[in-house]
Amino acid sequence: MGAADGLLYRGERAALATMHGKETVIAPLAERFLGLRLEVVAGLDTDAFGTFSRDIARSGSQLDTARAKIAKAFDMVPDLQIGLASEGSFGPHPYLPFCPLAREIVVLIDRAAGLELIGHHATPDTNFSHAVVADVTTALTFAERAGFPGHGVIVMGCRDGQPRHDLGLIKDIDTRDDLTVALRAIIAKCGSAFVETDMRAQRNPQRMRAIKRATIDLVRRVRSRCPNCGQPGYAVTERLSGLRCSACSAPTLLTSAEVMACAGCGWRVERPVLATRADPGQCGECNP
Repeated sequence: MGAADGLLYRGERAALATMHGKETVIAPLAERFLGLRLEVVAGLDTDAFGTFSRDIARSGSQLDTARAKIAKAFDMVPDLQIGLASEGSFGPHPYLPFCPLAREIVVLIDRAAGLELIGHHATPDTNFSHAVVADVTTALTFAERAGFPGHGVIVMGCRDGQPRHDLGLIKDIDTRDDLTVALRAIIAKCGSAFVETDMRAQRNPQRMRAIKRATIDLVRRVRSRCPNCGQPGYAVTERLSGLRCSACSAPTLLTSAEVMACAGCGWRVERPVLATRADPGQCGECNP
């Protein structure tokens, strides 16, 4: 630690818990900017911790699941002391109606050093969506709009407008003809089909880009040292609202300061944002 080039490691081996090709975006960054040699853990079934297609429920939070993947990797490769895993979450945007939001984290655990660092990335740039269809033409239109075949889609059974994987679940559909066959089979059985974007990383280039961004954030956190104790991971942990309106001086919802904190020693600094006043158009008092 503390090398002039900012690298935390010097060629140490690290376990990467993935079965969905995430090493293509995580490994080059981890090697170049962290000094790690990532090794995908052969035989590790990360689907056991939950699937987007709902046939296996995720039992814990996004962070719990990433940690569980790393713990399993350590069980399978006990001589390694460093592990990485990523986990994604998708749902409605908390502020923008009818807009989805993708959240990605990439977690690094160094059990010898007692270190856990987490890279984050949240973006509305996702094709996360679904459609309930009763005919093949409508389903093909949805799939093409979602980017198929470059982006994968999943077809599953449907009842009362809700997905029912127990009535049929078809993944890894590569061509329009394969998709047509899958749709016809499910529609014949259920009367309709639930078609959704495949959110597995290797089937979703947009998600892979988000994982790369989360890895870049992890790199930034690793290379940011606490000014008090020198430990990696000194980063923004909170954004405080209350930037005052330039017209009436009332506090707004815009960020007024960022909190930088160290997970190791607890050192905490409140750092004001560059803007000193908010536009009146963002003020609840000026625009009730």
